[in-house]
Amino acid sequence: MSTVDALLAQFRYRPDEECAGLAEFPTSSVEADRPPGMEEQQLLTFGLGGSEYAVALGTVTEILRARALTEIPRARPPLLGVLNLRGTITPVYDPSLRLQLASTAPPCAGPDCERPPRPARILVVRTALGPAGLWVDRVRGVQRVRPAALERPHSGPTGGVVGVLQTAEGTCTVVDPEWLLR
Repeated sequence: MSTVDALLAQFRYRPDEECAGLAEFPTSSVEADRPPGMEEQQLLTFGLGGSEYAVALGTVTEILRARALTEIPRARPPLLGVLNLRGTITPVYDPSLRLQLASTAPPCAGPDCERPPRPARILVVRTALGPAGLWVDRVRGVQRVRPAALERPHSGPTGGVVGVLQTAEGTCTVVDPEWLLR
C-alpha cells in the first residue's frame, strides 16, 4: 500500500469507528443570550441615489448584477424592461420613482441602452404575481434589527414605508417591496 493510500485510509470514515458526540451539537450561546420574545428581523439594505433603504430579507430571492433588459414598447414607468431569469420572464422596475426620488437607473433597455454601472444590482423579490426585479444603485448588506428599533415614518411617501431605522451611517427607510412595484 502506498503512502497516499495509507493516509487516505486513516482519513476516511469507517463504519466500525467510534464517533461519539458527532450527533450531539452543543447549544448555541447566541440563542441562550436572547431573551424570549426578542425576535430579530433581517433586512437587506440598499442604496438609491444618496438615500439608504431596506426590505425584509425573506422577500428577496436573489441579487443579480445589473444587465441590459429587453424593452417593452410603450411601457409606463416605473417598468424599465424585462429579463429572462432561467426561463421566467421577470419585469424590472425603478423603485426610485415610487419613492419620489430622481431616477438613477440609466436607459437599460432598447437601442439607447447604456452599460449599467458596476455597483448597480437587480433585487429579485417574491410578489403575489410572481418574481419581479428592483433596480438599485448598490447593495449594502444584511442587517439584523429588533422590531422595536423601527421608528414610525415622519414625512414623505408613507403608504409602503414600514419604518425608519437609525444606523451608524444615518437613516435607513424600510419599505414594502410590493408597494415599490405599483
